[in-house]
Amino acid sequence: MSEKTVNILLVEDDEVDVMNVKRAFQKNNLTNPMHHAGNGLEALSLLRGSDGQTPIPIPRIILLDLNMPRMGGIEFLHELRKDELLKNISVFVMTTSNEDKDKVDAYNLNVAGYILKPLSMENFVSAVSILKNYWTLCEYPE
Repeated sequence: MSEKTVNILLVEDDEVDVMNVKRAFQKNNLTNPMHHAGNGLEALSLLRGSDGQTPIPIPRIILLDLNMPRMGGIEFLHELRKDELLKNISVFVMTTSNEDKDKVDAYNLNVAGYILKPLSMENFVSAVSILKNYWTLCEYPE
C-alpha cells in the first residue's frame, strides 16, 4: 500500500498536548504535514487565509480539542460545517471532556470520531496509530 500524504490541522491550546501529539506522530513514523492552531478562531484564519494569515493547504484531517479560549471546539465545528469549502473535512475530537452533551453536540456536527485524551503516552501512541490506519485506508477525491 503506498503512503498517502494527508495534511493535518491540530487545533489545540495546551502546549503539552501539542508536544504529545507530535511525539506520538514521531513514534508512529508519521511525516504528514501538520499545522497547528491554538483555538478555533486561529484555525479558521489559517484555513481561510483571513486576518493576515497565509492560508494552509486544506487538510484531510483536523484533530480538535473542545475546551479552548476565544473559540472552543463545538463553536469551531459549527463554523466549519457552514463553510462550503471546509465542511467535508474529517474531524476527530481529541479532548478530556467525557460529558455526554459534548459527545452528542460533536456527533451532531458530523465528527468522524470522539477520542478521550489518554493519560499514558503508550495509549496516546496507540490512538495515533489507529488514526493513521484510518486515513491510510480511506480514499479521498482529488
